[in-house]
Amino acid sequence: MVENRIIRVVSRESDGTLRTRDYESIEALGKIHDKVGVDDCSTNLSLRGMPVYRGLIGPISESKSVVSYESPEVFESKTKEWADKKSKRRRRRSPVPAPAGAAMVNAGIPKEMALSETV
Repeated sequence: MVENRIIRVVSRESDGTLRTRDYESIEALGKIHDKVGVDDCSTNLSLRGMPVYRGLIGPISESKSVVSYESPEVFESKTKEWADKKSKRRRRRSPVPAPAGAAMVNAGIPKEMALSETV
């Protein structure tokens, strides 16, 4: 676990706005929430060993210096927003077909190796 990280807790206010609260250390967050375990399966190795709290989803890496925990409502709404984002459609370019009747005889073969036209 890397020190000097900001621990961010994101929840939703009663009026629907997001409430963000930052903590300087994981111990400060542990005084407010009940620890129920440690993260031991994160694909981000820097998050392994960080505590898991009752009623919060996380740890989630936001950047190298910020780790967040989210309330279930915030996590669900962010996940829905992420899933509903329409990705920019990419146009696939197809290969340009050769013009009709333009068959290339001996194309790419050095002149010395090309078959002669008279046999």
